Amino acid sequence: MKVVLFCGGYGMRMRNGMADDVPKPMQMVGPRPLLWHVMRYYAHFGHTEFVLCLGYGAHHIKDFFLTYQETASNDFVLRDGKVELLSTDISDWTISFVNTGQDSPIGERLRRVRHLVEGEEMFLANYADVLTDAPLDEIVNRFSVSDAGASMMVVPPQSSFHCVDMGEDGRVSGITPVSNLPLWENGGYFVLRQDVFDHLPAGGDLVQDACGELAKEGRLLAYPYRGFWQPADTVKERAALDAAYAQGDRPWMLWENDAGAPA
Repeated sequence: MKVVLFCGGYGMRMRNGMADDVPKPMQMVGPRPLLWHVMRYYAHFGHTEFVLCLGYGAHHIKDFFLTYQETASNDFVLRDGKVELLSTDISDWTISFVNTGQDSPIGERLRRVRHLVEGEEMFLANYADVLTDAPLDEIVNRFSVSDAGASMMVVPPQSSFHCVDMGEDGRVSGITPVSNLPLWENGGYFVLRQDVFDHLPAGGDLVQDACGELAKEGRLLAYPYRGFWQPADTVKERAALDAAYAQGDRPWMLWENDAGAPA
């Protein structure tokens, strides 16, 4: 299946100042950017046709792939001054780079690449800034046997705050971590059918508009997941992923098991 990745936003919470024009998906985790990790996740499950919805900082993404260095994450032999790769990351990938507007909302970005997923019964979509070890094949299979128009992975609330139960007199009867409440958040991993375009107005939003309408029809499927799921919306979250990578704590890198050695 084709994978549509939304990587054109400003990512203001990730930026260090006005001079920092690197888009959020290009922030580094180990020797590679977030976007690469997300793409490797999909490739691990056999999905290697990507549509990149570009906008802010598009040149950073284009330059990364146009000057891609396989030796940064693959073993190789240097013989007679020539590099012989022992493995490769992206040689079997097909990547479409599409300008979807500087300020377009997610739904509009999807509308602008509709022609690239026409004919696909189902396709995948992602915000390109969240890492997980979720069983994608299981998510897809569950969706494929349903009549839903869209599926989204949902995760427990990520807030570290606590909810307080109290009476009118101010006495507290209980304290509950937000993550323990019977609530779920959008996890950013989507499986979509062509029906989604019927609910996407010009300038619309994928979740609020399209998924919201499908939910009213009873045709939005959720995949609850309590395993590893980590966004990188802020500098702190990205730094935590980078530190985990350095320590060898990389649950999202499922492809390491394929190679038998860390990338």
